[in-house]
Amino acid sequence: MPPDKTLEEQLLRLKLDGWCVVKNVVPADEVTAVRESVAAATLRHQRSDAPANIGHRTGLINYDQSFAPYLVTSHFISLIRAALGQNVRVSFTSAMINYPGNARGGLHSDWPFNQRNAGHIPAPYPDIVAHFTTLWMLSPFSAKNGATVIVPGSHRMETNPSTESCSHDENTPYPTEIQATGEAGSVLVMDSRMWHAAGANRSDSARVAMAIRFAPWWLNLNGLRPGSSERARQMQATGLKENEVEAVKPEVFAGLPADVQPLFEHWVEG
Repeated sequence: MPPDKTLEEQLLRLKLDGWCVVKNVVPADEVTAVRESVAAATLRHQRSDAPANIGHRTGLINYDQSFAPYLVTSHFISLIRAALGQNVRVSFTSAMINYPGNARGGLHSDWPFNQRNAGHIPAPYPDIVAHFTTLWMLSPFSAKNGATVIVPGSHRMETNPSTESCSHDENTPYPTEIQATGEAGSVLVMDSRMWHAAGANRSDSARVAMAIRFAPWWLNLNGLRPGSSERARQMQATGLKENEVEAVKPEVFAGLPADVQPLFEHWVEG
């Protein structure tokens, strides 16, 4: 069987640049239904601590499953598994809606490289691929509506602006930063070490997206589990807060497609 040139190119981009956009993960004639379902679930279950002009719901899989079948879209999941291994797991599912007027965020890296999380890998951290952040463009991502700001190649740095020891201030734009744009149904895949920030929404429409993160089998996720002893120890030792990922409800897990269930079986309640 000849090699998949597209997959090879995407893997090379992830290695050199730290990011790529995978197109048509949610087909064009289906993405509107998913966007509306995610937006409605977020509105019903909005987190009370969400910043102004942001719709936010963590543990999204418990509140909406419309996106679940697309997690195993062949040309998407093959890239994730090629980079992280066949036994990859979903670590976070979050809805993120940037409403008009949302301000630009600060540059940072995601868990486990964000130095403000209790369970972070301490900087300077090693050059290793350990976690992927995927941003699902349920709305088109444009410079005007707040497409995510990224700094290509920053995943090769051994620190990020979430720590005071970093020489670059999180609120100062970086000279080589760009915005990752794409059509609705596309997915931005990036190494979680990548420096990135929420873009400012200067349009008159909401930008609806999901952040779905993936971990290899060997990455310890227990510090994210509500009530876990590891979580308590990490927070006590560092004095820092930590993300909390609620367990997947058994009835939700049972209703997932059979080929999606392996991505969540490690996090089922009970």
